[in-house]
Amino acid sequence: QVQLVESGGGLVHPGGSLRLSCAASGSIVSINAMGWYRQAPGKQRERVALITSSGITNYADSVKGRFIISRDNAKNTVYLQMNSLKPEDTAVYYCNAFSYPVDFWGQGTQVTVSS
Repeated sequence: QVQLVESGGGLVHPGGSLRLSCAASGSIVSINAMGWYRQAPGKQRERVALITSSGITNYADSVKGRFIISRDNAKNTVYLQMNSLKPEDTAVYYCNAFSYPVDFWGQGTQVTVSS
């Protein structure tokens, strides 16, 4: 089992920045990859960014060049630095840990981009 706790969401103006954090606990060594997903009202959940156990990263086209996923292995924490935020980035952001063949999810944190 893996437990995930997100933090760092909130309200920000367009063009602003936020950093989300996801602290993992439990069976950390079994995690193959961690990522951030988001779900806006009326839309399907989509993957935003992914980082594998070997450090390979992948981003959705909509956030490339604006978001950065990183991790601190000593703290068992994954971060999502979000820059140049747009109103369309408004969503609930979920942390995910994939430990084959199971997905684990955090509780979600709201990000609202509005003037």
